[in-house]
Amino acid sequence: MELKFILESILFSSQEPLTPKELRGVLADAAEQSEDARSFKKVKEDAVVAALEELVRDHGEAGRSYRLVCVAERWQFCTRPDFAPWVKALVGEKHRPARLSQPALETLAIIAYRQPITRAEIESIRGVAVDGVMQTLLERELVQPVGRAEAAGRPITYGTTVKFIEYFGLRSLEDLPAADELRRLPIQKPESLLTVDPGLATAPPEQLQTVEMNSNGTVELAAPAAGETKPVSEAPAAASTETTPPAAPETP
Repeated sequence: MELKFILESILFSSQEPLTPKELRGVLADAAEQSEDARSFKKVKEDAVVAALEELVRDHGEAGRSYRLVCVAERWQFCTRPDFAPWVKALVGEKHRPARLSQPALETLAIIAYRQPITRAEIESIRGVAVDGVMQTLLERELVQPVGRAEAAGRPITYGTTVKFIEYFGLRSLEDLPAADELRRLPIQKPESLLTVDPGLATAPPEQLQTVEMNSNGTVELAAPAAGETKPVSEAPAAASTETTPPAAPETP
């Protein structure tokens, strides 16, 4: 009895895709129930993956109407796209959500290649606000919060989900196309402190701007001197519009 045929029978009967770890669990459970299955109780995960890869080659060379695929590190049998019309006539066509818009795809690509990443960093790369786009991606469960950045305000960081891998039919994130240029794209930090949305990143104190009053009464922004930092909690004082009358001359 060959391991690959045992795995083939398990996947053929399974209602859900299975990981190599889950397949090893099935082998171990079978060994407890049957003496014939005990020889496969301690099969290594690498051996399971190698047997699955061999099955992929066997089915590909045989030219069958179905194939064995690995999506999101889970293995399953799938009908080849050439036979889609007949399968749809049998089981019907499942409703799929509308396709992602171009801004959503661009934002999703940034998250996929630069995760974990904050919303402010995404906006820095795209150059536009991404509130609506992020809401769509979160509702589709293509991205999710994965932690908080070590920055002022501890902004939320985002990453992709298993559904993202399934949506694009990838084996894992390592199968993403090479995008070295996107990974090297610098992120510009905000010029001033952002505190409106707690989910947005904030600039470090050394990059804050101070407010100065000119002699003509106008206000201008000036960067802090080298080595000088301004506390986050300190807000610039509002310019006073009141005038002080000149002092009365002293009388002898």
